[in-house]
Order: sequence, then structure tokens, then C-alpha cells
Amino acid sequence: MASASPHDTALEHLRIIRTLMERSHIYRAVSAPAALVGGTLALLVSGYGIWQEYLREAVTGGDPGFRGTRFLVVWLALLVLASVINLFLLMRESSDKGEPVVTDGLKMALRAVVPPLLTGGVLGICLIVYVRQIELAALVWILCYGLALQGTVSFAPRSIIHLARAFLITGQVLTVLWFAFGGPGLAIWNGAVASAFLGLTFGLFHVIYAVAVFLKSSTATGPLV
Repeated sequence: MASASPHDTALEHLRIIRTLMERSHIYRAVSAPAALVGGTLALLVSGYGIWQEYLREAVTGGDPGFRGTRFLVVWLALLVLASVINLFLLMRESSDKGEPVVTDGLKMALRAVVPPLLTGGVLGICLIVYVRQIELAALVWILCYGLALQGTVSFAPRSIIHLARAFLITGQVLTVLWFAFGGPGLAIWNGAVASAFLGLTFGLFHVIYAVAVFLKSSTATGPLV
């Protein structure tokens, strides 16, 4: 069969976007519980990292122990856990609706978010493993996650766009401040600084987002925005 014409392809994309926008309240309702759980876990891991790197060394005189490979493994494990929770919620919602898990809308969303997420993930891992720059890796993760969310601007609810801008603006400000105060030349409490970056964004921002969605859901009478 002949391939679809550009006009037909454009119409199909518009149909998918319209469907996504009509169901935006469903996507937000599904993502909010995952954001709350993932954000809470990120805050706990961040606090643990700050304790290991700063408080432990300053208070007890112990050697800092939350940097390099250990830092990478813990945060990657958190990423896997949060992804599994999000996937479980998505599958449960699809089952309740009697719909397939992998829809055209999901495929479009993945095409928007996977490239920046994959790029940030690979670059961050290389920065940690090969040059021991965990603060810079954390900043890369924050900015690339913000870009991934921003990539859904054409069909995501406004709450997701606000979250994307929060990540992008905060990531840019933290990057400027980090370089202004020494950047790669900093060699003290690297794990504490990187943990604070990730706790502020992936932790606190996700918790605030989830709480705002829950509050909006309890008062809304129409489609959520």
C-alpha cells in the first residue's frame, strides 16, 4: 500500500493531539499519584545524600560517602522505581477504561519526551562515571527533564507546562549560580550540592505539583486544566 500523504499524516497528528487534549485531565490524574510518590522518595534520598556528604563529615568527622558510583546507583534506582509506579498506574487506568496501554497518544508523547530524557541520562551518567562531576550531571538531568516536559506543550495540560517551566528556569538559575561560585573547581561536599539540586526539583517540585492537582481535582466541576 502507498504511504500516507503529508496531508493525511498532518490530519492524523491533529486528531491525536485533539484526543490528548480532551483526555488531559485523565493523564494528569494518573501522573499526580506517581509524582507524589516519586517526589517524596526523591526528598528522602536527597536528605540522605546531604547527611552523608555534609552533616556526617562536619558533625562526626566521618568520610563522605555519597558521590560517584554510589550516587549514580541510588538515583538510577529511584528513577526505575518511579517509572514502574507510573507504568502501573497507566496500565490500571487503561484497564479500567477497557483501552490498550499503548495508544497513538502515548506514542506521540513518547516521541516528544524520550529524546531529551535519553540525551540527559547518557550525558549525566558519563559526567559522573568519567569526570566525577555529579553536580553538573544533576543540572543536566534537571534541564533535560524540563525540555522533555516542554516537548508536550501542544497537548499537555497547563499543570505540566508549569512544571516544565519550573524545571527549566530553576535549572538555568542553578547552573549560573553553580558556575559563579566555582563550578567544576568545587571539590567539597559534591554529593550534598547535587542532592540538594535534585531534591529541590525532582523532589519538592513533584510534591507541589501532585498536591496542586489533587486540590484542583477536588474542586473542579469540569475538565481539569
